[in-house]
Amino acid sequence: MLFLGIGLVIFYDFTNGFHDAADMVATAIASRTMSPARAIFIVCVFTFMGPLLGGLAVANTIGEFISIEGVSRELAQSVILAAMLAAICYNLITWKFGLPSSSSNSLTSGLIGAAIFALGSHAVNWGFSALLQGQLEGFTKILIGLAFSPLAGFFIGFLIMKGLLHGLRRFSEKVKPALVLTQYLTVSWLAFSHGTNDSQKGMGIIGMLLLANNMYSEFTVPFWVIVLCASSITLGTLFGGWSIIKTVGFGIYRVKLIHSIADQVGAAIVILGSSLIGAPTSTTQVVTTSLMGVGAAERPKHVRWTVAASILKGWLFNIPVSFLLGFIYCFIIMKILKL
Repeated sequence: MLFLGIGLVIFYDFTNGFHDAADMVATAIASRTMSPARAIFIVCVFTFMGPLLGGLAVANTIGEFISIEGVSRELAQSVILAAMLAAICYNLITWKFGLPSSSSNSLTSGLIGAAIFALGSHAVNWGFSALLQGQLEGFTKILIGLAFSPLAGFFIGFLIMKGLLHGLRRFSEKVKPALVLTQYLTVSWLAFSHGTNDSQKGMGIIGMLLLANNMYSEFTVPFWVIVLCASSITLGTLFGGWSIIKTVGFGIYRVKLIHSIADQVGAAIVILGSSLIGAPTSTTQVVTTSLMGVGAAERPKHVRWTVAASILKGWLFNIPVSFLLGFIYCFIIMKILKL
């Protein structure tokens, strides 16, 4: 079951990669300043570099918010496998319909659903008592990261766009080559920040699997796991989710070069900041809400709020559906294993 679990994590990272690659390159492609092939190549390179250089704070948060100490190997693996199946299923369903979704919400909700079914709610480190002492840990840190990062994306995107509109109001078209060069930098920064956050989630799950199989006495993420997760999410990025690109790049706001830069900078700031404190975020949510903020800063009436509303509905379903899938998959796996 160990190899099956690692295989599912690799496939999850792959689906995460082509989901979020679309979000990262969507505005660059929509602004018509970067070809799809060049954008994907840049994103692949810096997505791979992110987990190698970005530390393990997020992996530690994911790997330690479900307690599997004293639990049998089969039971612990059942919980992890069920969570991975739930996250993969939701990723594939939303990709099929071209809807941006949060791989992070799917993974954490699936994990909680599976853990509650198999181990009880006490196995989840909710972090409420630590919060009362002014500390962030466990589910509370995850919830704050996933809930507040989209809001932060919107407001930071709004402020950056306002600043760019004010700062560039006296410049002519001669400044465009410099902005195009800036776009290469901002896409790279966004991809790097994505790699530091999203690939660490898979690392945290493999660390849990290794702990469940008694390969380590405590939660550990070895270097080969870092390389494996970085490679799988990069491979997924290489394929990209082109239907999602249409939704984000062309469905929310008519994107030009300046909008693309503002969106990428806003999203990168939020994602990288969250990574530094170990809070998992959703690249999809942050990029999308940052673009909404960018559009609202320039022409609020031109933002396609109906499309934005449909995306928000998908996010609202994300958590309960993934929770339920994790619950159901854990039930099925435990029945098969007669646990």
